[in-house]
Amino acid sequence: MIRVVLLDDEELVRSGIAMILEAGGGIEVVAQDADGRGVVGLVHKHRPDVVVTDIRMPHVDGLEVTRRVRALPDPPAVVVLTTFGLDEYVYAALESGAAGFLLKDTPPRELARAVEVVAAGDAILAPAITKRMLTAFTQGPGSQQPDALARLDQLTEREREVALAVATGAGNAEIARTLHMSESTVKVHISRIIAKLGLENRTQIAILVLRAGLA
Repeated sequence: MIRVVLLDDEELVRSGIAMILEAGGGIEVVAQDADGRGVVGLVHKHRPDVVVTDIRMPHVDGLEVTRRVRALPDPPAVVVLTTFGLDEYVYAALESGAAGFLLKDTPPRELARAVEVVAAGDAILAPAITKRMLTAFTQGPGSQQPDALARLDQLTEREREVALAVATGAGNAEIARTLHMSESTVKVHISRIIAKLGLENRTQIAILVLRAGLA
């Protein structure tokens, strides 16, 4: 059973998301709140696998929720929900360690599946929306192309190929087919890339590749 803490300032929306997540029987929403002020206490009390948080909330928003949760020892994964596909706060949340983001109009089955994927240690990288969002981010004034290229130079040729594939939004199975390797080998490469570059998840790999202008 995947344990979820859910944060959203709109009660009706929050209740609907909870019903969607629990409909399949494999996810339990163990706690809900209207903003992130008490998220650290909720995590300590309920030990969730995933925190699903709205990005725009009063008092403590989803960006600060991500920072607080990811700073904890052995933190749960964080998924940010937003109404806007190109919300500037989501960029910062991803860099702060969020496993990914979802739009609030995500189909119910995909929403639940996304939580399952994140709970398993993967990240949310929808090929169309996420790449568009990350690309827009890398073209902003904070772009650090030389630094990103230098960091990627630490990778082996094979690790670099995997990193580029991750930036396209490809899943492990697709990367395995494209690069002619097993899924387990893809996972090993991704783990090595994350460790070597001091990243937290594959979303941050994508950000780095896009900042370098390689995807």
